[in-house]
Amino acid sequence: MGGKKSNITNKIKRVRVLNGYSQVELAERVGATRQTIIAVEAERYAPSLELAFRIAHVLKEPIDGLFVFDPSNLD
Repeated sequence: MGGKKSNITNKIKRVRVLNGYSQVELAERVGATRQTIIAVEAERYAPSLELAFRIAHVLKEPIDGLFVFDPSNLD
């Protein structure tokens, strides 16, 4: 992935904590690994569309409430 930061930011950690889920619990509920959740929360990895929808569903948030796309860095 190099040093380039994703144009996608998210509020997953804050919402996850408010819902009382650990990273392991969220990972299990969405069918991912804890390492994937860590990377997504740290914005080092943009999840697949399906994983993004799964996370939004489990956290009971609209997808555009969890993920924000900033097109200003596009080449």
